[in-house]
Amino acid sequence: MVKESSYSYEAKDIQVLEGLEAVRRRPGMYVGGTDIKALHHLIYEVVDNSIDEALAGACDRIEIKIHPDSSVTVRDNGRGIPVDIHPQMKKPALEVVMTTLHAGGKFGSGSYKVSGGLHGVGVSAVNALSEWCEVRVYRDGKEHFQRYERGYPQGPVEVIGKAPSGVTGTTTTYKFDPLIFKEDLDYRFDTLVQRFREMAFVTRGVTLYFLDERSDREMTFHFEGGITSFVRYLNRNREVLHPVVHVERETDGITIDAAIQYTDAYAESVYAFANTINTIDGGTHLTGLRAALTRTINDYARRIGQLKDADPNFTGDDTREGLTAIISVKHPDPQFESQTKVKLMNPEVQTLAQQVVGEAFSTFLEENPAAGKAIVAKCLTSARARDAARKARDLVIRKSALESLTLPGKLADCSERDPNKTELYIVEGDSAGGSAKQGRDRHFQAILPLRGKILNTERARLDKILANNEVKALISALGTSIGESFDLSGLRYGRVVLMTDADVDGSHIRTLLLTFFFRYMQQLIEDGHLYIAQPPLYRIAYKDKIRFAYTEADKEKILSELGVTAEKASLQRYKGLGEMNPDQLWETTMDPTRRTLLLVTIEDAAEADRTFDMLMGSAVPPRKRFIQTHAREVRNLDI
Repeated sequence: MVKESSYSYEAKDIQVLEGLEAVRRRPGMYVGGTDIKALHHLIYEVVDNSIDEALAGACDRIEIKIHPDSSVTVRDNGRGIPVDIHPQMKKPALEVVMTTLHAGGKFGSGSYKVSGGLHGVGVSAVNALSEWCEVRVYRDGKEHFQRYERGYPQGPVEVIGKAPSGVTGTTTTYKFDPLIFKEDLDYRFDTLVQRFREMAFVTRGVTLYFLDERSDREMTFHFEGGITSFVRYLNRNREVLHPVVHVERETDGITIDAAIQYTDAYAESVYAFANTINTIDGGTHLTGLRAALTRTINDYARRIGQLKDADPNFTGDDTREGLTAIISVKHPDPQFESQTKVKLMNPEVQTLAQQVVGEAFSTFLEENPAAGKAIVAKCLTSARARDAARKARDLVIRKSALESLTLPGKLADCSERDPNKTELYIVEGDSAGGSAKQGRDRHFQAILPLRGKILNTERARLDKILANNEVKALISALGTSIGESFDLSGLRYGRVVLMTDADVDGSHIRTLLLTFFFRYMQQLIEDGHLYIAQPPLYRIAYKDKIRFAYTEADKEKILSELGVTAEKASLQRYKGLGEMNPDQLWETTMDPTRRTLLLVTIEDAAEADRTFDMLMGSAVPPRKRFIQTHAREVRNLDI
């Protein structure tokens, strides 16, 4: 029997959200949420409009400024948003663009050959989610102005003066709305720099100037070499096997732009863009590129006799080891999976990308036999190592409940079996492991102590990595397997927490572990399962009060609250987790009601890839430069 609802459901109950109210009510549908990522997405939407002007050949300079109050100004020297009256809406086109969803010059009007805009909601969504927004349009020798508050115009579009001689373009200034972005959020300079660098790489010839007035930092990007420069930038700390292979071709209004280079590294660094937008989940353009490379290398290897008739073909994994590539597609009608544009869906792009890249790479191999042989030799080594890794992995993974290896002996497991409720603490050393085992809640917290430093996985192939006992223990405990057979559904713990000492060795071990997870279990990070524990730096005792400080600033604040100087209080600096007794470790670092955990995210895979390569790779000079540059910023260095 269906239970009768007490709620009314008549025509009068159907709610129509007028104008931009829908965006304010459901920001997740338009900018992906209300977190730091969505906050940055606001800037990207405004800058994307200026990039579209650059793609149309109407703009070659874009300026982005973050002001001290966290308001943002984006200025370009494009044509300027039209200000004449829109025939259907009977309002100035500027007001229509800023206040109406699905309005813009990207819907078959011929204003833009290609654009990053998908649904035409970009700048109007930014306006809707802003406390206030002001737009100045320089067009036809005049300066036009309109102000909005939470999406609503505060007056008509006005001419407020003459435009400086020869100046055209649009200047948009907005301040995000604290009623929508409620947490203590603010823009991150480094995240934005990375995005603007990518935009400049894939929009050859445009200059992007970025100034952060909060910290007085600025960057200017301009790359005549386009994505070829991008590949060189990514590979600047690696040994390359050949010059960058570049191809750019337009067919039926679709442009395929690809740059490819193999290195002596073991990881793959491939990034895909559609209309200058980084499609982080790939899509048909990336599938086409990978298929082209695998087929071309197999054909070439057989033609020169390095693959015999009896030999199996190289797999995609074999041909991607050490590959650095960028594929950038310009499409007049891009189909994305969602408004946040993380995956390109156009099926025709796959065929086109495969054809264009395949022909260009095949020609390169024929004309450069030395480079061709080096690439095939790299693939052969990769295939042999992969075979060895497969055999090693079969010894490590649990195939089924009956024939599986038992869990590692040093793992102190928990009694709870639901992965959504369990946590695994990866702890450095036996002494810290002992404290953690005694201090934990055995019901849902498991402890895996690691002896010493695990292998540097940035400098080793998978077969070598799987021979390492500490790595074996880690893979067995997690239950996900590794590499190509990685399966997140086998994960035994919903939270994986790295808990290392607050000293140099602890930082090194944490970096080694992060390198391992980034290279071989990246989905674990992407799906929000990896955390870093935040143990306290100090125990502060004064009279009958005991407090814990997690940073230097924290220590000063606590001393001030206690009304005491550092000399009079009893101050203990923790160098290792083993120095804490089990109760203290539970209270400060493991108790869910009181601890602080840092979620590990991949803000930008290209930047993370470059950083791991620089810090953990084989090239010494870049690491030395990094250390010399940042030496003065070091705090609490334990000698």
